[in-house]
Amino acid sequence: MRLQVLWRNSALKSLQCSRPIILDAQRRAFSIPEQPRRIFQKKRKRRVVQLAAGGGTLLASAAFLSDEIKHGYHATERSARVMSTLAVCVNDYRKTLKLQRDDPNEESLLLKACHKRCAERTLKVLEKNGSIFIKLGQHLSSMGYLLPLEWTTTFVPLQDKCPVSSYESIQELFVEDTGHRIEDEFETFTDLPIGAASLAQVHVATLKDTHQKVAVKVQHPALKEWVPLDLALTRLTFATVRRFFPDYDLSWLSDEMESSLPQELDFALEGQNAMNASRFFEKNTKVPLIIPEVISASKRILVMSYITGARPDNLEYLDSHHISRDEVSATLARIFNAMIFTPGAPLHCDPHGGNIAIRHNTSRRQPYNFDIILYDHGLYRTIPEKLRVDYAKLWLAVIDADEPNMRRYAYEVAGITDAQFPLFASAITGRDYSVLTHQGVSTTARDNSEKQAISAGFGEYLLQQLVQLLGKVPRIILLILKTNDLTRSLDEGLQTSQGPVRTFLILAKYASRAVWEEQKQKLRSRRDWYMPANALALISAFTGFVRVEMKLFFYERYLAIRRHLHMD
Repeated sequence: MRLQVLWRNSALKSLQCSRPIILDAQRRAFSIPEQPRRIFQKKRKRRVVQLAAGGGTLLASAAFLSDEIKHGYHATERSARVMSTLAVCVNDYRKTLKLQRDDPNEESLLLKACHKRCAERTLKVLEKNGSIFIKLGQHLSSMGYLLPLEWTTTFVPLQDKCPVSSYESIQELFVEDTGHRIEDEFETFTDLPIGAASLAQVHVATLKDTHQKVAVKVQHPALKEWVPLDLALTRLTFATVRRFFPDYDLSWLSDEMESSLPQELDFALEGQNAMNASRFFEKNTKVPLIIPEVISASKRILVMSYITGARPDNLEYLDSHHISRDEVSATLARIFNAMIFTPGAPLHCDPHGGNIAIRHNTSRRQPYNFDIILYDHGLYRTIPEKLRVDYAKLWLAVIDADEPNMRRYAYEVAGITDAQFPLFASAITGRDYSVLTHQGVSTTARDNSEKQAISAGFGEYLLQQLVQLLGKVPRIILLILKTNDLTRSLDEGLQTSQGPVRTFLILAKYASRAVWEEQKQKLRSRRDWYMPANALALISAFTGFVRVEMKLFFYERYLAIRRHLHMD
């Protein structure tokens, strides 16, 4: 019995000792060897990493495609607005022009109503699309010599309806362009702009290092996304108008916009233009012109010294500070005629009321107690010298009512034929042709009846010819015409007491000086300078210059005496 118990205990111990061996054998029989297991674990980790990377890529692609889809949707929406409105307007005009009435006045009223309907439809598209469409509308609103009154007056509200970009989008632009946030460079920076235009807006800020108060001009961030499409839509619009109405080819407008817009969108170029213009006026004139100092300039950000004033049409400001409207008008005439007629001068091609300010200057005595501030130097041109002199001779002929020379130099300047001349003369002067040839452009001011007669004449009979004419003249002439038209509007808005006499005498002074300088240059370059014919030409040019100079001198002395005697 005892032997049985000992054997059983011994067997249990033996079984307990052999159990780990059995279990280990079972594990070896049913498990993966060590090295293959490591390989399997590595593959599993790699698969997890691949799945994670694939998921991240998928999410990023989805976000990217979402942005692309969003952009595509908005692009389609912008294009649809333009094309649908264009189709409706074309159809409206075609139906209206097919209508025939026995009464010409009734036909005219129907066409005017069509002009108004189409202008209002187009205004809605320009406002909704924004971007360069606002600028296009502003430009068209100033083309009273070309477009029907219903179009130009309808677009006038665009002058004050410019887009405003959010502070957050401006912050993103700063980071994208400079690598710095706004607060890294500026001690203060206003959240809301003090002014907004079609291409940019201006914020007031303070520099961190110098504490100087500055104006920061920042391009609207959305322009980068939409300018290429909007230019294409503009080109397509004018091409469509030309196809359906071949006599009204306005495609030169889109050509000019495609040429000038890249320059206006380059603020580094604008900064250079501003410095060049400032140097030119400091060297060549004594006019009280202020151009803000450029502190820094990059592609989309321009920092300039902060200088402000009142708009030139703010007559209350001028009168309350005892600033003479007549002297403001004369100073503006000197500034822009210097740009047009002085050799090598830069021509500011966008001189509207929003780009000019008047500042009261207490350091100078009346009536010269003001400064003219000139902003927005994005679009400049330099007029070729021959064109400059021929244009000067054309204006001298216009002022003298010398019709033969008017026709001669109109052809030299823009290839204008005798048949086209009356229309061209009215376009450049804003005056009725009969006034130019009989009364003289500088003797009387335009009255409302003359303005209405010009508008009616262009709108009903001559608009087609004028569109064709301007499509053929050199592009620089179009910019000069724009400058002339806008400065004329500024002068009329000042409501001066003198009429056009003084401003035309100032124009004649700069034009006659350009002719005199040309004759001197010709004489220096010729070996036969001593020949009588050359000497006579030089004497004639000098006499013309002195005659205008003396006439202006005595006229301004006469005005000074009247002012001194309180006769005005």
